[in-house]
Amino acid sequence: MNKKLITFDWALKKLLRSKANFDILEGFLSELLLEDIKIQEILESESNKHTEEDKQNRVDLLVLDSKNELVIIEVQQSVEHDYFQRMLFGTCKAVTDFMYAGSKYSNIKKVISINIVTFDLGHGDDYLYKGTTSFTGINQHDQLQLTKLQKNRFNKSNISDIYPEYYLLKVNQFDDYAKTSLDQWIYFLKYSEIKDNFTAKGLDKAKNVFRVMNMSDDERMNYEKHLEFLSYMASLEETREMEMEKAQRDGIEQGIEQGIEKGKISIAQACKRKNLAPQTISEITGLSIETIEKL
Repeated sequence: MNKKLITFDWALKKLLRSKANFDILEGFLSELLLEDIKIQEILESESNKHTEEDKQNRVDLLVLDSKNELVIIEVQQSVEHDYFQRMLFGTCKAVTDFMYAGSKYSNIKKVISINIVTFDLGHGDDYLYKGTTSFTGINQHDQLQLTKLQKNRFNKSNISDIYPEYYLLKVNQFDDYAKTSLDQWIYFLKYSEIKDNFTAKGLDKAKNVFRVMNMSDDERMNYEKHLEFLSYMASLEETREMEMEKAQRDGIEQGIEQGIEKGKISIAQACKRKNLAPQTISEITGLSIETIEKL
């Protein structure tokens, strides 16, 4: 029988920042990136969080590995339609934050952005996507390559090795059948369960470290509040989608717009009753902060 385990986002917040648990995170990164990853240090975490609701909905961790590369790991719980742009912003910020004044461009650190989302982002059937940068000839259709001198100087094999690399894990689309060791991790990301026959790197220790029963009473209470908040936000999003669908079914043109607006206002009013911050309500509904404050 599987032991009840905490969610991965909570582990990122509370447990995986400890050097004693680096090997768990190293296991996940090694399975995903298909190489032996060693963590040198945790550089920062949960940046750009303005409200408690932000901190509940997302968690991020910035890691420096033994190859001197930056790895961003982010878990996003609620719907964010401009999340692709958020991914871009995160990598750009990491590049500039760790580019020292007067330093040569060749010293820019490679950034790997790992994004774990629990909502349907974009249109696609897979549960795991990778994005890289390459240059294709407009006329000859060839792939631009590094010169031998550049390969030696930068210690890179391809142009894509210089630019940020993106991984998108859409865990809700995982089919629950763990065909690879990485799939075992994705199963855990989706269900917070580790089966007895799972052998992926890091999971054996995670099975013990992530047990809810290991928490103190205060830790368990905070964790349960966190889960309750996420459930509440998921219900709000479901209600919003139902309002949108109803508006699309029942009205056309102006009627649709009016129905959508009414649905947004209804959601905003429910959020205000729960004392959510205006900025968070604006992100959820798309309404301006000024409109929300007048409700």
